[in-house]
Amino acid sequence: MRVYTPRRAARVLLVDADDRVLLFAGFDPARPEHRYWFTPGGGLRPGESPAVGAVRELAEETGLRLDPAALGEPVRRETVEFPFDGVWYRQEQDFFLVRVPGWEVDTAGFDDVERASVTGHRWWSVPELGASPDRYYPADLPGLLTEVLAGAAGDPGDGADGGPAGAASDGGAAC
Repeated sequence: MRVYTPRRAARVLLVDADDRVLLFAGFDPARPEHRYWFTPGGGLRPGESPAVGAVRELAEETGLRLDPAALGEPVRRETVEFPFDGVWYRQEQDFFLVRVPGWEVDTAGFDDVERASVTGHRWWSVPELGASPDRYYPADLPGLLTEVLAGAAGDPGDGADGGPAGAASDGGAAC
């Protein structure tokens, strides 16, 4: 029987003017061969709202500082189950869409776990993700991006989109 550690998290689909999403490359320290790409974000602190946690994580991981009110509503809510560093998590997470003209990523705010398990970052287009043999989370990221970017196209510059919610999947990044 597997015992899951409950966790709440907030993640950000950070998208530039060319409709590319920022993803970090990482691996599970307990399974170094398990390599993947994942969105900025991470676990919420006790009492922290998803929007506040998302902007805190975004600032720590990319250097981009935003007001939580700029995020709007999550574009997806899901529950994922995954192992990371020998612990199984059941994580409820919200994804927010943030549009930027461009951004020079600053990872100086990484914590010890991120410094040890994140190996790089890059901006990905939807076609690049769809054609890539690499693993990424969420597993349906190209479809999610296509859907939320189509919805956001009618409302440029608001920083968020009120797209789909309630998806569930397996896999995820603990950072």
